[in-house]
Amino acid sequence: MELDLCRNARANGLDLTFVATGGGNLEEDFRNSGVEFIRMKRRLPVDLGVVSQLRQIVNERNIHVVHGHQPVEALHLYLATRGLDVKRVMTLHGVYAGTKNGLALRFVLPRMHARVLLGKDLAAWLAREQALEMNPDFVVINNGVDAKRLFSSGRKLRAELGLAKEAKLLGMVANFYADHRKDQLTVCNALPKLFASEPNAQFVFAGSSTDAPHLVDECVNFCRRRNIADRVHFLGQRADIPDLLKSLDLFVLSSRWEGSPISVIEAMMVNVPTVLSDISPLREVSSDGKFAVLFRTGDAADLAQKLIDLLNDPEQLARRVSAAREWAMSQFSIERHINRLKELYQSLG
Repeated sequence: MELDLCRNARANGLDLTFVATGGGNLEEDFRNSGVEFIRMKRRLPVDLGVVSQLRQIVNERNIHVVHGHQPVEALHLYLATRGLDVKRVMTLHGVYAGTKNGLALRFVLPRMHARVLLGKDLAAWLAREQALEMNPDFVVINNGVDAKRLFSSGRKLRAELGLAKEAKLLGMVANFYADHRKDQLTVCNALPKLFASEPNAQFVFAGSSTDAPHLVDECVNFCRRRNIADRVHFLGQRADIPDLLKSLDLFVLSSRWEGSPISVIEAMMVNVPTVLSDISPLREVSSDGKFAVLFRTGDAADLAQKLIDLLNDPEQLARRVSAAREWAMSQFSIERHINRLKELYQSLG
């Protein structure tokens, strides 16, 4: 989402400098995104060298608002802007593992001038799961997606997998996380019933397993035990998500918790019908299930039946995709996201 923000900031009137204290496989994309990109290296949990560099950047560029997305980064922004006429904003994404993040979050949260939530129900979750005191002055700004980057290159996942034209291809795009926020195993448990009903159905999982390779192993071993391994494909991390989504007949997201899930928004924007866990963030992104099918969270039997019913009702599929795309484009475009950010920044004075 931040890469979409950088690529669209200038065209939507947002003067943005993007600072990163770590690298990754998207670094070159950020460098070529159209905004000033500055790369630092943080060597310590609280790195005074980074604080000094940040303060210099803020002063030299006459920056009025700084915006962080992780507790430790927000702590550095706070230290760098103390005593300056600069407003501080933090977006809360919902999952902050470890003592370091917990301590930093509790320290910086009351010292921000604005606190942004990705969804309206995130405040209750943070209060419950992370024992945070959530004041009523939080602002909800959902994630935004740049629909322009979702055009397919034409590459076919079906051809890559050697699938027949009549195959029904379903998939889930989500990383495997050690904290179990995603629930790929429930999907695996639903597949034997689905495959028994739909002999041409296949399923793909796309997402990194770096954080939790044991969860991938658990899913793979389950599929082997149930003799469905030849119909379930674990693709790992992919850079061709638009091509992947365009290849799907149904998109599934099985989760225990979400912020504002980009993968669901992307699926809606490219006309793929979605089947989602019945949790509050996914109800929010689907307008209480109006633009998606919801299944009981963690209930493999219910998921399997919902998938079977949808695959056997092409008229319902057609109705859902067009309405869902209009909904996603109106509510979750990157342009809307940037406009909401600008409104927030301007309100801070």
